[in-house]
Amino acid sequence: MFRVLCLVIGYACGMLLAAPLIVKRKTGKDIFSIGSGNPGMANTMRECDFAAGIQVLVIDLLKTGLPCLLARFILFPDYGAAAALWTGLGAVLGHNYPAWHSFHGGKGVAATCAMLFCAHPLMGTGAMLAGMVITFLTKYLSVGALFIPAAFIPAAWHLAGPEGAVLTAVLTAVMLQRHLEDLKRIRKGTEKQVDVQALLRKKLKKK
Repeated sequence: MFRVLCLVIGYACGMLLAAPLIVKRKTGKDIFSIGSGNPGMANTMRECDFAAGIQVLVIDLLKTGLPCLLARFILFPDYGAAAALWTGLGAVLGHNYPAWHSFHGGKGVAATCAMLFCAHPLMGTGAMLAGMVITFLTKYLSVGALFIPAAFIPAAWHLAGPEGAVLTAVLTAVMLQRHLEDLKRIRKGTEKQVDVQALLRKKLKKK
């Protein structure tokens, strides 16, 4: 029963998409109809401004992190990391497939990072750093994003046994589905590469 409750709590929180509200308030535009159409930080930052993108990122992290911590430490403390994983999966599903918008939402990268950090701060950070390194090496954001939950599978097994590994594998499959078109373009050689290191250096020079 705790699994169902965790999923429901996570899904309800995950459906709270910040980008449509923030972009509408600042520009009067619909985030789903501009840029990539993705209601996430990157599209918000491109189509609105840097501050708006950061606001979306913070809210996406909080709407996943807070319910994960609530489930793990207050509602279902006996289940440990499993409670955070189930709730986090629900939040990612709510963000990616919100019922109020015909199940069309974001890609769930920030939500996934928050979920893994709540399951285990050190191992979650390690998975995120691994994804960052992959992004630096390949210059493809989608490849790095996919690697984050995949890298956490052994940690999830350690924390919550086979159940944890399966949950993280499902999360990886969800990430794959949301980035499938990007990966197809990579295979065709038409996907735009992003040199994150160069962008960071450029940003630092401006300061």
